[in-house]
Amino acid sequence: MIYSLDKLNEMAEGDEDFIVSVISVFLEEVPEDLEGLEKAIGARDYDTIYKLAHKIKPNVDILGMEQTRAMALDIETMGKSEASMEDIEGKFPLLKKDVLQVVSELKKDFDL
Repeated sequence: MIYSLDKLNEMAEGDEDFIVSVISVFLEEVPEDLEGLEKAIGARDYDTIYKLAHKIKPNVDILGMEQTRAMALDIETMGKSEASMEDIEGKFPLLKKDVLQVVSELKKDFDL
């Protein structure tokens, strides 16, 4: 399993509705942000790359996706510093793969 509900369970303090709500928001927003990030990379739009990677980071963090959070942080940092676009393009597929895998798992695990 690529995600963990430990942080979310701690925050929710047993509130199942809260957990489902956070997961629903994740499923709604993160794929859209990921798509926007992919377009921003294609357009070589550093500012949007920075902003979207920054927005994705806490969403994957709350689901305990440490490696994915680290990749989002790397992309965010590279976007902010206008690093090599090839480096950003090299990291993005891994971020996308992890996020899409978790989206699929969450939909199945929570019947959403």
